[in-house]
Amino acid sequence: MPSLFSFDPDEAVVEKAGKQPSYIRDHRKRLRERFMTGGAGALPDYELLELVLFRAIPRQDVKPLARSLLDRFGDFNGVVSAPVPRLEEVSGVGEAVICELKIIEAAAHRLARARVLRKQVISSWDALLDYCHTSMAHRETEQFRILFLDRKNILIADEEQARGTVDHVPVYPREVIKRVLELNASALILVHNHPSGDPTPSESDIDMTNQIHNACQTMGITLHDHLIIGRSRELSFRAEGLL
Repeated sequence: MPSLFSFDPDEAVVEKAGKQPSYIRDHRKRLRERFMTGGAGALPDYELLELVLFRAIPRQDVKPLARSLLDRFGDFNGVVSAPVPRLEEVSGVGEAVICELKIIEAAAHRLARARVLRKQVISSWDALLDYCHTSMAHRETEQFRILFLDRKNILIADEEQARGTVDHVPVYPREVIKRVLELNASALILVHNHPSGDPTPSESDIDMTNQIHNACQTMGITLHDHLIIGRSRELSFRAEGLL
């Protein structure tokens, strides 16, 4: 079986060998120049996706595949965040394409996380929301995360507490408090996603939050908020008067 990295990333070699049609070579050159001049904002999603696919598929026109991926997953973020089994269902997607897409996803998560870790969370709220959306908005199952803060509200840890199904994730308040004490945290923010895209809290979401809030109060721990991440927006328990 070929390695994930068996494709040749140096297109100059391909061009010299005459294996890449000139119309593909010219299109790629123009697209790269537009990106370097105007940045990502100068390109629609399908062209930005083409740039990613160039490395994985050096000798073919990748525009049809970019269109197919966007038709299946909606937008650039949806494509990059799509689970591997679903990507494999798309004709033309092989190991090299999946590898490139997942490198982009991992880089996006790492960059977004770096903007909030070891930072004062309350003064970096927009960056925190960006990070939560980047890492959770396009997941197909529910994930429950806890952001642990010290006495100065600096984010000291971000951990996944549980994974669930498309509409439920099991959370145990005792385990939450146990981890808070292990990290010597003074405050926390709860975050979970709704794969449906609608961040409206369910009764079980509200009940679970109240249980954790009560446990935190008993231990002298501050629960700043519970964020539910939808596809295009989030809901804050604090802002909605639910906490």
